[in-house]
Amino acid sequence: MGGVDWADGTLLRGAEGGRGNSTEYCALWDAARLKALSAREAETPLADVPHSLRHSGVSLWINSGVGPVEVARRAGHSLTVLFRFYAKILRGQQDKANALIEQGLNGG
Repeated sequence: MGGVDWADGTLLRGAEGGRGNSTEYCALWDAARLKALSAREAETPLADVPHSLRHSGVSLWINSGVGPVEVARRAGHSLTVLFRFYAKILRGQQDKANALIEQGLNGG
């Protein structure tokens, strides 16, 4: 696999130039994962596929309190898709929601 070409926005290039194929990308991902994780972590499903990072990023935004409309926009989702796949993250946050509402009622 080639390297990064920030000029045209391509993160990874294939060995022959241009977009890498899925075989190249998966091999690069696996190699990078083994370098980035401890041996113990590498035996787990942690970041086993690149999509895991996207899911983690969206989950972080939601749990950080970014509004759903903005999270959906940044992720390239519709609100329907966002709520369908991430609703479980939103559950159980009643205390956080109550604290935000109370803060708003108290003027800031």
